[in-house]
Amino acid sequence: MNGYSRPAKIFIQLAVVVGALMMLVFGVWMRIDPAGFAEYAQFPNHVHFLHDAGVFQIGIGLMMLCALVWRDVLSIVLAGFFVTNTLHAVNHAADLDLGGSPDNWWQLGLVSLLALAGLVVHRAQLSRRSRADA
Repeated sequence: MNGYSRPAKIFIQLAVVVGALMMLVFGVWMRIDPAGFAEYAQFPNHVHFLHDAGVFQIGIGLMMLCALVWRDVLSIVLAGFFVTNTLHAVNHAADLDLGGSPDNWWQLGLVSLLALAGLVVHRAQLSRRSRADA
């Protein structure tokens, strides 16, 4: 964070970490204990919905933490989407007994593989460009 004063940089990083941790804690809770989270939040326990909401919150938290390490938006978005969509595919495979199409998990998985390939190619291009600039 070039150009920021040290106090501003620390404050911004703290805001990102606290926000990310909140998203991760609640997201993991929804994923592993949907009934407990539903009771805490005082709304109906819809297991698959809470599983999906949990992994989307986990993805947001991870993207926030990635933003502290990477300055490259495409890397952050592709990594976050890959993790979130892959966990979403796992939810659909694990929750087949709750309804939904039996094809959803592998269709989501294919899109995750595409995102991972995009991330790998993008990071390789960045690496190649930085070596050429050196």
